[in-house]
Amino acid sequence: MDEAILKNGVNLLDTAEQYPIPSGAGGPAREGDTELVIGKWMRARNVPRRDVVIATKITGGRNVTPRNIKKDCEDSLKRLGTDYIDVYQLHWPQRYSPQANWGQSLKYNIENDNSPYWRGGGGPTSFEDLCLAMEGLIQEGKIRGWGLCNDNAYGLTACTRTAKALGVTPPCSIQGDFSLIDRKSEENGVAEAASPFNENVGFMSYNALAGGMLTGKYIDKPAALDEKSRESAMSALQNPRGRMDTRGWGGTLYRYRTEAAQSAIREYEKIAVANGMSLTELSLRWCKQRSLITTTLVGHSNMKQLKESIKFFQNKDPLSEQVMWDIDVVHMKNRTPIFSSNRVGKDWLGEGEIGEPIP
Repeated sequence: MDEAILKNGVNLLDTAEQYPIPSGAGGPAREGDTELVIGKWMRARNVPRRDVVIATKITGGRNVTPRNIKKDCEDSLKRLGTDYIDVYQLHWPQRYSPQANWGQSLKYNIENDNSPYWRGGGGPTSFEDLCLAMEGLIQEGKIRGWGLCNDNAYGLTACTRTAKALGVTPPCSIQGDFSLIDRKSEENGVAEAASPFNENVGFMSYNALAGGMLTGKYIDKPAALDEKSRESAMSALQNPRGRMDTRGWGGTLYRYRTEAAQSAIREYEKIAVANGMSLTELSLRWCKQRSLITTTLVGHSNMKQLKESIKFFQNKDPLSEQVMWDIDVVHMKNRTPIFSSNRVGKDWLGEGEIGEPIP
């Protein structure tokens, strides 16, 4: 954070009450630790609060109730050591939605939506109650704005239209998975809904490097869970190159390692090399250049990665029209490859599977 914020002018920190994920040996007891680290750092460095934009999240699903929105926000404020949060987000929708499955479910399942899990106890928190609870926090000065994460065009529009009908503050942002190999938000209605001409909601992209796949480091030597040799897999787990080589994230992020995704990544790497840049640089500069994107969230596991990312965002001209077109050609031949699976067969029961259970 010293390098990013104090030396290079990065001003947005995105976190969540649930971070770190996976929580490791500490389990749920470690949740909130990331907020504590941020708060401790700000106090130690005497960082003026106005110099940093803090976005954090309430855990989604059935946890999102008016009572929990207030309580969880106050708990986050204590851990962060601040008296307000700039953007308070739902980590995932408060209702059943196939988008909560990172959009990989094959369909909207009305039976699932009508299940006791979602409809018991009066059902999920209504859009009206959600908007009013967030407005209460704004009026108390505890948050400046609020947003959504991992939601779709329906959820975004329902929130903005409900808030406007109630005369309260609508969401200012939506955060979603977005990268060269996951462009669904440009094509599934989210970009249209978020447009300044429509609901005027900013888009925060995460996983712009697809869990590290768009650095190219997992192409020649696969992620630990994809290694055919037990010895090689154990070696990768003991000396991880990043999240793909960990037990928890390695399973959850398998969507970026589909056969189709790896094929697309190889093609994008050719474009990068032909234009004198790394795959990482191409991926980040492309993401920054998309009209949908308000800000790109990037995570790093070491100082070298951080400095590289900052360099790619600073003092760079836009990618040429030809490079953008070459990227589109690959995309049109292999569209949204993270939804592809070569495991489908007569014995395959993994509809909507992403590596972890999602209601």
